[in-house]
Amino acid sequence: IIFIYGFVIMKALLVITGRGLGGDARVGLNVVKSLEKEGVKCEIALDHNAPGLLYEKNGYSWHKVSIPQAGGHAASKISTIKAGGKTLKAARETKKLIQHIKPDVVVGIIGGGAVIGCIAAKLAKVPAVALIDTPLDSKVCSRLNHCIVLPENQLFKSKNLPPNLEKSFFPLTPGITKGDKSNGLKNITQHILELKDNNPGKSIAEFDADKTTLLFSSGSSLFEMSVKALKNFTDVVNDEYNILLVGDPLKKEYLDMVDESKVINLGYIDWIKDCYAITDLAVLTDDGNMIQESMACELPCMALTKVKYGRYHNMAAIFPGAVVESDIIDLNDKIFDTLNNLNSIQAKTTEYSQEVLSAGKKIADIIISESKKNK
Repeated sequence: IIFIYGFVIMKALLVITGRGLGGDARVGLNVVKSLEKEGVKCEIALDHNAPGLLYEKNGYSWHKVSIPQAGGHAASKISTIKAGGKTLKAARETKKLIQHIKPDVVVGIIGGGAVIGCIAAKLAKVPAVALIDTPLDSKVCSRLNHCIVLPENQLFKSKNLPPNLEKSFFPLTPGITKGDKSNGLKNITQHILELKDNNPGKSIAEFDADKTTLLFSSGSSLFEMSVKALKNFTDVVNDEYNILLVGDPLKKEYLDMVDESKVINLGYIDWIKDCYAITDLAVLTDDGNMIQESMACELPCMALTKVKYGRYHNMAAIFPGAVVESDIIDLNDKIFDTLNNLNSIQAKTTEYSQEVLSAGKKIADIIISESKKNK
């Protein structure tokens, strides 16, 4: 606890898995911002080898500790054993950090961050909360302290959970709401002009505001299966739709499958909310954070399954009626069916929007409450 001019300021240490670039790091950053909004001072711990560019870009420094990773949802027995062998040593290192900065609560963010954070907090006798999302962090952390179960965790679908487990949607970036359609149209127009300037003589797709707009994306990184799904769809349509593609390809050769006479390839963009505002249907991956953002923006979406390393999270079961699930084989038929029922699906996304948007505050309230239990 910090005292400033007579006020008591609570301090939290967040132990975050991954490289500090995106994904789990984004979840951690959103928890930090949600806690700060409630007046909590936050300190961050990343792995020694994490570049931490997401945090650097947002003006945060961090402590360096060891955070072994078993591979998350894709963890094998061998990777789990290897990570387990390093866990106790890593937990002792994080315990020393806890004793040095004296937080009121430790927050472990997913996978190795959750496991190391919780074990270290137990050794240091400090309250802890874990955000759990993988089989391994669920097994370990649920036995140690209070846990917040995220949507990609199979426990999220359970109706009866132990008292120390609570469900929550992913905390979203503060300010995520419906974007600005006029900004989206402006950015699209500018992008098309740049494509034409850079590719003279090449046939470049135009954007027609009177047409239905579809967006294909697997996030900031573009995965091969998302591009194959796009190609399958563009092979059976002409110019009936505006078709947008978002994401930086993991391999440049993926773009060889993109017909730019039919597809507006936006690449990596930092105006995704405004892009959503001009989109009628998004074809995304079976990914909790992406699906939630579309719900927050009241955008109907489809979840293409097993895009990222074969993972399957069944997000359609989390948002019934608002998310349509499909594998790549049936995707074209499912897209046409969904377009025919877009109004009813749109209404369902509106129902989920407020609950999704309030997830950050819910998580912050749980963490603050747990920090006070032993006082």
